[in-house]
Amino acid sequence: MHPLASDSLGAIGEDPAGFGGPILARQPISEQVARRILGMVKSGNLRPGDRLPTEAQMAVALGISRPPLREALKALTIMGVLESRQGGRYSVTDLSPSRLVAPFNAMLSVAEYDIDEHFDCRQIVDVELVRLCTIRATPEERSRILRLAHDGQAFLIDPIGFRLLDYEFHQALNAGAHNTMLATVALGLYDVALDARRIASAVPGVISVSVAQHIEVAEAVMAHDEERAVAAVTRHLEHVRDSTRRSMAQMAQTPDRS
Repeated sequence: MHPLASDSLGAIGEDPAGFGGPILARQPISEQVARRILGMVKSGNLRPGDRLPTEAQMAVALGISRPPLREALKALTIMGVLESRQGGRYSVTDLSPSRLVAPFNAMLSVAEYDIDEHFDCRQIVDVELVRLCTIRATPEERSRILRLAHDGQAFLIDPIGFRLLDYEFHQALNAGAHNTMLATVALGLYDVALDARRIASAVPGVISVSVAQHIEVAEAVMAHDEERAVAAVTRHLEHVRDSTRRSMAQMAQTPDRS
């Protein structure tokens, strides 16, 4: 069994989908998973037509056992968010963008988006959250961050699976900082420019760099090494910024065939 497959998604009291506010400890794990996947669809991190990883791969990415995952997938299928395809894989359905777009993601139009301003903000918020996480995280939270970082090695050629895990990894860092307001801001910043990051994650080599950097951050957090953690997450953000910039340039050169 996967080391995290204990039907426990993060610490009790976390808001797993980033909806602003604590959850009840008795909330079923399947409901937490369903809300988390729905949150990724709403933000655009998962798009119509995206084929989700296998149940086994998703269980690794989300750190849960398969029974509650199946319940969550079934609930999302009934809601019309997912549809089951041949072979047992699920795909995101073609839902109305007006219902799914996240408010924070809608605050900037493509014409107004400034990647340097965006990553200036992430540099301030994400780095501080990692610094606080290094100081405040519980032993259990540190162990989960490290496991998620290493689990990324299973998704080096699976961009969709990696995006699921990447979301979990950054949420785990945010949770370990024990600052709900900063974590909420970080989630909003994470959801900006997802179209470009989706393209970037499919470029050979980009995921492997991110996974190695996740491990560097996680090992520094495990060691309570504040200075090393800050340096590692700064390098990671620079990598994400640069790969996003290249993807945006590619998008600008590609004719819109819609």
